[in-house]
Amino acid sequence: MILRENRLNKDLILLKKLLKYFFGGLILLAVALAVLVYFLPVRGPIIAFMTGDQIAPPTEATIGDHFTVPEGFNVGIFARMQHPRVMKFTQAGDMVVSSMRPGKVVLIKADRDGDGASDGQITLLEGLNAPHGIALHGGYLYVAETGRIIRYAFDSEAGAITGPQELIFDGLPQGGGHFTRTIEFGPDGMLYVSIGSSCNVCIEEDALRATMVQMTADGDDVQIYATGLRNSVGFDWQPGSGNLFATDNGRDWLGDDTPHCELNMIEQGKDYGWPYAYDDKVVDPDYGVDNLDKVAASTGLTHGFGAHRAPLGIRFLLAGLEPEGYEGAALVALHGSWNRSTLAGYKVVSLHLAGDGAVTQRDFLTGFEKDGDVIGRPADVVQGPDGAIYIADDYAATIYKVGRAGQMVAANAQPAEAHKTGLESLSTADLATQVALGARLYADNGCAACHETIEGAEKPAAKKLDNIKERFSVETLSELLASPPATMPKFTLSADDRKALAAYLLTQE
Repeated sequence: MILRENRLNKDLILLKKLLKYFFGGLILLAVALAVLVYFLPVRGPIIAFMTGDQIAPPTEATIGDHFTVPEGFNVGIFARMQHPRVMKFTQAGDMVVSSMRPGKVVLIKADRDGDGASDGQITLLEGLNAPHGIALHGGYLYVAETGRIIRYAFDSEAGAITGPQELIFDGLPQGGGHFTRTIEFGPDGMLYVSIGSSCNVCIEEDALRATMVQMTADGDDVQIYATGLRNSVGFDWQPGSGNLFATDNGRDWLGDDTPHCELNMIEQGKDYGWPYAYDDKVVDPDYGVDNLDKVAASTGLTHGFGAHRAPLGIRFLLAGLEPEGYEGAALVALHGSWNRSTLAGYKVVSLHLAGDGAVTQRDFLTGFEKDGDVIGRPADVVQGPDGAIYIADDYAATIYKVGRAGQMVAANAQPAEAHKTGLESLSTADLATQVALGARLYADNGCAACHETIEGAEKPAAKKLDNIKERFSVETLSELLASPPATMPKFTLSADDRKALAAYLLTQE
C-alpha cells in the first residue's frame, strides 16, 4: 500500500511538472505571437481569415458611407450567404457559388421578381473538403476540392443535381499554406487547374505545387501547363486574342512594397519565377542568389498590382455587355493585405489592356476598407447575363450587385438559408442519448484542457469553441474530428463516436 501511494505521489508530481511546462510553453508562444503582431507588419483581419469568422453584412447606411463606384453605377446587396468564393452563372440565369469553409456549393436564384436581389437560395452540395473552384461544362457541375476534382450531372433549367458524384482527378496535393484549387475550362475545351505553393517561399518537393495544370474534361492527359506561380487563384481568357491571364499572390516578409502581386500572361511551358525570382527577373534573396540561371530563364510579370494586395478572382467582361469605357476590360478582386504596416487592396479594380501590352488599372468598387475599418474582402467577380457585375465578399458573407443606371439593386437582400446542424431530424430521446455519449467522450479524451478555462490553470484555454453551431453540422464536424488540423490532437474514435461528440459540441452554448 505504501509503495503504491509513493508511486502515485511521484506520478502526480510528474504530472504537475508536465502541466507546468505545457502551460508555460503556451504562455511563451502567446507572448511570441503578440510580439510578432506588434513589431511586424501584420495588419487586417488575418485572424478572422484563419478562423473563418465573418462579420455581418453592411447596412444601407454603411454601403452609402463606404462604397464608391464610377459614375453611372450603383451598388447593393444581391444575396447573403456563408463564405461565398467562386461564382458561375447557369444558362437559366441562376448563380452557382462555392462556400469554401462550410464545405458547400449553393445555388443563388436569379432576381425574377425585379427587386434587385436574389429570389432565394438552396444548397446543392455539402460535406465537401474546402470546395473552391467550380465550372459548368457539358451538362456537368465540376467542383475542385483541396485534393481532388469531382463532377455531377447538372440540370441548369431545374437548378438541380441530377446524377451521382463522379471522380475526375484525385491527385491534387493537400496541406500547406495555399489550399484553394481553381478550375476553368479553356476555349480549347481542356480543364485548367491552378495549384498554389505549400509555403511562403521554398523549394517544393511535389512537382504539381505552384503550377497550372491542364487535363481533359474526363481527367485524362494530365500535364503541367506552366510553373513558378506561387498562388494563382484567378485566371481567365481574353476575348478576341484568346490569351490566358492569371493573378498571382506575391511572397511575404520582404517589406511593405516588395514584391508585386502579379498579373501574368500564361503561356504553355513557361516558368514565372517563384521561388527564384519575382516581378521582372528580380532575384529572390532566399533562393534566387544561388540559382541565377533560373532567374534569367523566368518570365516577368505583365502588370504589378502592388505588394500584398492579394488579387484573387479575375474576369474579362462579356463582349457586347461591357459598360461604356470598359470594352475589353477585366475586373479583379483584391482581397486585401495582412503582411503590411498599412492596409492595401480591399477593392475591385478594372484592367484595361492595350495592344502594345501596356495595362492601365482603375478603381471600380472601393470602400471595403476605409480609414483602417475593414467591412469586407472581395474574393471573386463575375458579370451576369443582365450585364451587372456581381462581387463575392467572403468576410461579410455577401454577394454584391453593381448595376448600371436603370438597373435595380437592393440595399438589403434576403437572409441566407438557415444553417442546419443535422440535429433537427433527431427525436428528443435520440438527441439526449447522443449528447450524453458525446459529453462522456469529451471528458474521457481531455478536451476541456484545450477548450475551456480550467480553474487554477496558469492560462486561459488555447482555443475557445465559439460559433460551432453557425460553422458546422454533425457531418462536417465529424469529418474534422476524423482528420483534424495540425494544431489539434487526433483521437481514435469510431464514426458513431465522432457523431456523438459532434452532437454534444453543437448543443453547447
